[in-house]
Amino acid sequence: MKSDIILSGVGGQGILSIAAIIGLAAIENDLYLKQAEVHGMSQRGGDVQSHLRLSSKPVHSDLIPYGKADLIISVEPMESLRHLPWLSASGWLVTNSTPFMNIGDYPPVEDILSRIRQLDNHKIVDADEIARQIGSARSGNVVILGAASHYLDLPFESLENALVKLFSKKSPEIAEMNVKALRAGRNA
Repeated sequence: MKSDIILSGVGGQGILSIAAIIGLAAIENDLYLKQAEVHGMSQRGGDVQSHLRLSSKPVHSDLIPYGKADLIISVEPMESLRHLPWLSASGWLVTNSTPFMNIGDYPPVEDILSRIRQLDNHKIVDADEIARQIGSARSGNVVILGAASHYLDLPFESLENALVKLFSKKSPEIAEMNVKALRAGRNA
């Protein structure tokens, strides 16, 4: 088993939380894991990305080469386009449809989504709306993870276990809400 995953978004969208969840799920399944993060200007809404490499064999590099990512999980649609050079020909792109308009000349959203729709393997989810519907507007990142869970080579239960482990430290209610968000995303 080998899976190369790129997570993308902007500061404050929970990219590093997604990385932690996938990492805990990988460890639960006795997989090797390497991770590299780029925070950019994350405190000001800048680019945040993480490369995750999961494998049943030791992983020697934490960076994914161009054209080799099996999956891009993006919480922001324009950021998903920025990482397309890493996506393999058979890879999947799963992205939120709701933009984080942090720049004055943000391109028209429909142009961005149209470009994404040109990919053979894509899934566009309105994660922000789904998160609002379940009562947790801040859990859009977990909704996107749930939508992407179909393309992760990890048992869904391991993702749920990782969420509980990670968020129970804050409160059982937050953990429960995030499990609800993960399931809603998977069903989207």
